[in-house]
Amino acid sequence: MRNYLLLFVLFMSIVSCNNSKKKDAVADTNQTEQKIDLQKLINDCENQLEIAVPKLTDLSKHPRLIDADKKEWKQVTNDKLIWTSGFYPGILWYAYDVTKNEKWKEEAIKRTEIFEDFKNITEHHDIGFMMFPAYGKGYEIGKKEEYKDILLTSANSLASRFNPNVGTIKSWSNKMHPRWKEHITIIDNMLNLELLFWAAKNGGDSKLYDIAVKHAETTMENHFREDLTSWHVIEYDSINGKVLNHHTKQGFADDSRWSRGQAWGVYGYTMVYKETKDKKFLDFAQKITDKYLDLLPEDMVPAWDFDVQNDPKEEKDASAAAVVAAALLDLSMFVENKEDQERYYNAAIKMLASLGSENYSGVGKADSFLLHSTGAKSLGHEIDVALIYADYYYIEALSRLKKMQAKK
Repeated sequence: MRNYLLLFVLFMSIVSCNNSKKKDAVADTNQTEQKIDLQKLINDCENQLEIAVPKLTDLSKHPRLIDADKKEWKQVTNDKLIWTSGFYPGILWYAYDVTKNEKWKEEAIKRTEIFEDFKNITEHHDIGFMMFPAYGKGYEIGKKEEYKDILLTSANSLASRFNPNVGTIKSWSNKMHPRWKEHITIIDNMLNLELLFWAAKNGGDSKLYDIAVKHAETTMENHFREDLTSWHVIEYDSINGKVLNHHTKQGFADDSRWSRGQAWGVYGYTMVYKETKDKKFLDFAQKITDKYLDLLPEDMVPAWDFDVQNDPKEEKDASAAAVVAAALLDLSMFVENKEDQERYYNAAIKMLASLGSENYSGVGKADSFLLHSTGAKSLGHEIDVALIYADYYYIEALSRLKKMQAKK
């Protein structure tokens, strides 16, 4: 009996040691402050734009991805159904923000204002992704007050998809995605709420705020498993609001842990707390953030799905890391506990250091800021590529960090 007890104690010690090493390598970075050369990373971004922008002259298209064996952006038509159109003008607004170089502002204006007609999109939820990085950042960074009415109209268009029986904004039309017959909500939709919050603060109807809060509450209740990881797609009964099915479109499997889905949750709930100051959202943001950090590999950049991460042949998703890095910088300022402040801040810095390193940087290899993102491997495309939204959230994180350092 004594020998069994000794073996059990030894086993538990080994498990505890392994868990401790993992946490030390990934999330427990608050022992010493992490540092990066922020100005170098900003300079790298500007230098990449100096190369890419002169090639991107067709205003009827926007850059979406760079294939692994290519150097230049693959451009796609500015279609109302393509969700990525707002990220390139958003990148240009942030470039102006971090460099104060007027040419990026001029380019941002040119690339933003071609999307004015998109303010009336009601076919899907992605109008938030499409309009806020472009017009929202133009209003905020470029002081373009004339964008206000466009943003308010966009917010009302998005709000038209809210189903009060369910308590969420419907993500896709059944025609676009016939596998799901009822009311569909995806975790990505959390980020579109920022447009509603902005509108409610800037002259829009107060119901826009209420819709955003209700969507966040319903998603918090139904979109996360007991282990705090997220499903990608929830299908609701459109009449009684009951959950019918859990699916994925971009993850490894319906029940797997798609890494960018978890990243959308981390960013989304951090933003919802920022807008509402409701502690329940801050508490939840911390819980799902801690889960995300606990699942990360040592270089802080996840595989495209956490359930395949132990296979070294599986591709990474730098876009998930960029999204979370931007969110963590905000989260580090919202939490009250000093240890948590340092832990989230240092985790963000470690992520940005990894993304800006030779392993993930596009410098000297392609026209993008970052390489090694995966958009939709389960659908057979955007595998190990540069993605425009990875670059957007990366430069957003650099902008946030620059402001934080200026305040210090």
